[in-house]
Amino acid sequence: MRVLLVEDNRRLSEALKMSLTEEGYAVDVAYDGQAGQELAEFTQYDAIILDLMLPIKDGLAVCRELRRQRINTPLIMLTARDTVDDRIRGLDSGADDYLVKPFAVSELLARLRALLRREAPHKSGLLEIGDLVVDPATHFVQRAGQDIKLTTKEYTLLEYFARNPNQLITREMIEDHIWSYDFESTSNVVDVYVRRLRRKLDDPFEVKLFETIRGAGYRLRNSAKGDSHL
Repeated sequence: MRVLLVEDNRRLSEALKMSLTEEGYAVDVAYDGQAGQELAEFTQYDAIILDLMLPIKDGLAVCRELRRQRINTPLIMLTARDTVDDRIRGLDSGADDYLVKPFAVSELLARLRALLRREAPHKSGLLEIGDLVVDPATHFVQRAGQDIKLTTKEYTLLEYFARNPNQLITREMIEDHIWSYDFESTSNVVDVYVRRLRRKLDDPFEVKLFETIRGAGYRLRNSAKGDSHL
């Protein structure tokens, strides 16, 4: 999942980026409201974390403008202001959630997962595709009752597929959602990671979940007949 973090406190921003990256998120960072708005306008994010008090353009103005443009990306607003009126203004500007500083990073991560659940068809938090179970809260993965161990990036890629079952996912879509702007991608990096997932999630099982759409990309299906190879 790709997240935009707009926070002018660089120490806090770096700490949050590190925590989010450790959880498997690809994170782009902006340090003022105008730069954050421009990134949100031209990049498809899964979520936005937006500070209220920002240079050049404050978070309320950024949020209102994004919503005016019908950019409905789930958005958490961060602020040191904790009065009821402040919270109301933040939510009325179009924010989906409001978190008062100081806060525990674990709470921010939980609220982020909750926002992403709102976009999912199943609200339990678990992503289930056939006999595959993915838990975004713990990164637990199981298929046919067998625990599957994945690296952070493998898990991130699998979660993206699991949130979009039966849909064609192009290589460009994967790069846009799984890697941030500061990642220098090689030409076959997506294929390499899909192969790794197939070795762990498909090769040991009769029913294959991953399908290659020649010349287009990949699909994670609830069931598949036969095998599909890169």
